[in-house]
Amino acid sequence: MTSQVFYSDLRVTPRKNMFSKLTTLLERVDLKSRIRKGGLVAVKLHFGEKGNTAYISPVFIRKVVDMVKEYGGKPFLTDCNTLYTGERGNAVSHLVTAIENGFDYAVVGAPLIIADGLKGGSAVKVRIDKKIFKDVTIGHGIFHSDSIVSVAHFKGHDLSGFGGTIKNLGMGCGSRIGKLQQHSNVNPVVKKKLCIGCGECLDWCAQGAISIVDEKARIDSEKCIGCGECFLICKQGAIQAQWNETSTVFQQKMVEYTVGVLKGKEKRSVFINFITQVTPTCDCYPCSGAAIVPDVGIVASTDPVAIDQASVDLVNQQVGLENSGLKANFNPGEDKFKGVYPHLDWNTQLQYGEEIGLGTREYELVRL
Repeated sequence: MTSQVFYSDLRVTPRKNMFSKLTTLLERVDLKSRIRKGGLVAVKLHFGEKGNTAYISPVFIRKVVDMVKEYGGKPFLTDCNTLYTGERGNAVSHLVTAIENGFDYAVVGAPLIIADGLKGGSAVKVRIDKKIFKDVTIGHGIFHSDSIVSVAHFKGHDLSGFGGTIKNLGMGCGSRIGKLQQHSNVNPVVKKKLCIGCGECLDWCAQGAISIVDEKARIDSEKCIGCGECFLICKQGAIQAQWNETSTVFQQKMVEYTVGVLKGKEKRSVFINFITQVTPTCDCYPCSGAAIVPDVGIVASTDPVAIDQASVDLVNQQVGLENSGLKANFNPGEDKFKGVYPHLDWNTQLQYGEEIGLGTREYELVRL
């Protein structure tokens, strides 16, 4: 069965700006029917790490909030705390970072709630009975919401190839335990020929998983949580992911968590991807790399698999940008995420999502 994905490009006129286009997108996915009057609506987004600038602008989130209110819902902006060290590892610094990045009530018109509490321990187990997990652990605030509107920045990701709706929900809504379960088997390796033993990765690693032995970095797989921060910290490119079946399992875990997040809310959820400033890495980094393709537009759907498949296809239709993290596949039609992460198969999350009934990869792109 084919799912509809509604697409708006970024061309505007004085009479039809991006806010009116976003309104049309939300009307076409029938946001109104997915919200109960008086229902608590979780607007799930990524507030951006401190120092990051690629996250979705708060003024667009305000438009989503206004429409939820218009339809009788009570919206709140939300995310869960991170597993890795950074400014979003606890609710206090997480909220401060969100406000500093522009997500203040005066701007967005809705309160901010960190869904898994002060230190990531406020969570609910959800039974899913899938291949890897029987239960998944979801942030309390997400679980107890009545509806979910996922607003994701579509970009590259160094463990899953790309991050869109599935990552925003599956990884983003997992509590600290949930994130650890998903990351636990994804450990980086050190290419000794490239390592200069500078120790920057050792100083950065919050888990104490890295040491210097014989003037080379060594990673303790028992301590490593697979957060991937050391990939960016190492200026020599000596720390790299093991692109093997472990990455496949990581993506499958993320998909199963998405099933848990949406359980009971399948008919009360809407998904939006902003395919703008498509950076090679996640907004979890305290910086933003140059975009790998020109800005594409915004898509919306009620199918989490279809919207991510459509987003990948739209990115791959673009001409790749020089002076970015893109190393190959610059021509239209070539796989841009393979051009950044050549040994990683991002298809896994979409194939598995379709296999377990999360959604379909077959879609009709409706251009507005």
